[in-house]
Amino acid sequence: MTQPLQRWVGWIKQCRILSVGAISLAIALQAPSAEAAERVVFQYRGLERAIAVADLNTLAETGEAPRSLRPFLRLANQEPSQVQQTLTRSIPMSPVLLDRVLNSPIGSLVLDELTPIIHTPGNRADRQALRSALVLSAADDQAVSLIEILQNYPTQDVEVDVVRLGEAVVKISSWTSRIQQALDFLR
Repeated sequence: MTQPLQRWVGWIKQCRILSVGAISLAIALQAPSAEAAERVVFQYRGLERAIAVADLNTLAETGEAPRSLRPFLRLANQEPSQVQQTLTRSIPMSPVLLDRVLNSPIGSLVLDELTPIIHTPGNRADRQALRSALVLSAADDQAVSLIEILQNYPTQDVEVDVVRLGEAVVKISSWTSRIQQALDFLR
């Protein structure tokens, strides 16, 4: 590789790193709340149950259901290992690409399909809150998982429709693979 080309590639890498940082900072500054979610309000067939994000994090990390989750898991007929798998399933995603896609007309449609499933209490600024949580989740490890989205959700409470949650995970995974195919085609 020639020296001017090496400099050009180095400059592009630096811009990419700076843009990820700038995107994360901009999202954090525009978030509806400075705090991350503390509770997840699960909605399941007309019932609601608030669970601490810390308890979900324990389940995600250890596979063991804290006492507060056990009744809910029994009611939903779910094994802790199944929930752990759903929480930690990681979808590779560049935060820069994710930010671009989510700020496009197609991204708005994607967010509109997901916000009835994962949303703010009172359904205010759902699109912005979910966009923020998604991009922040991808910023640290170039991947997005449900537990990261819940941890990075920019309101104190986040509401989740449990029945439609599996549908959301499948949709996100499908969109990710389609976006990656398009990028591979363009390269």
